[in-house]
Amino acid sequence: MTNLKKGLIVSCQAPVDSPLHQPLVIAAMAQAAVNNGAIGVRIDTPNHISVVRASVKVPIIGLWKQVIAGFDVYITPQFHHAVAVAQAGADIIAIDATIRSRPGDEKLAEMIARIHQELNKPVMADIDTIEAAKAAADAGADIVGTTLFGYTASTKHLQPPGWELLSQMVEQVNIPVICEGGIASPQMARKALDLGADAVVVGTAITGIDIQVRAYRSALSSE
Repeated sequence: MTNLKKGLIVSCQAPVDSPLHQPLVIAAMAQAAVNNGAIGVRIDTPNHISVVRASVKVPIIGLWKQVIAGFDVYITPQFHHAVAVAQAGADIIAIDATIRSRPGDEKLAEMIARIHQELNKPVMADIDTIEAAKAAADAGADIVGTTLFGYTASTKHLQPPGWELLSQMVEQVNIPVICEGGIASPQMARKALDLGADAVVVGTAITGIDIQVRAYRSALSSE
């Protein structure tokens, strides 16, 4: 975590139906981010991770979003997804660590232990509540992030960024804390660090061209 301390991590992702959802485009985003000072990148899918790995030397937080029928957990939900992410070249494996039903029989602590022991990779736990953050730390996670605040059934009525959640995590969790989700300006990123975050992940505000253009179009077309 030391090489991510107090820095900017850029999430380079795109919707699957976007022309940006091409490995070389994602890699170009990542390289542009690193060229301008990002100290890490967050990348989805093994295919994208492998191409980005060939383009940048900074740490890659890797994940694999997989929708599994009957379960809400979708960020690297099972160990075999983590294996693919690690083999593609990720340095850190991001997983859903919310307190929700997980596919398969493996519990969160078991999955984290296997990632440590069999893949020799640290784990970033994506959570939504302080209870989930504490549970993830107890389960052996190396880093915890506010990634899923506002995106789960228990938090969908709340708007990221989760400043209060971030403050609680800094005070109550004894592993590095990353602020991710809803950071829409450099000033907000600065606030996250001022509140005690060890690093900040920014995605949509930097690389989310599809969402950003739709937002501008909507604002300009409204009466």
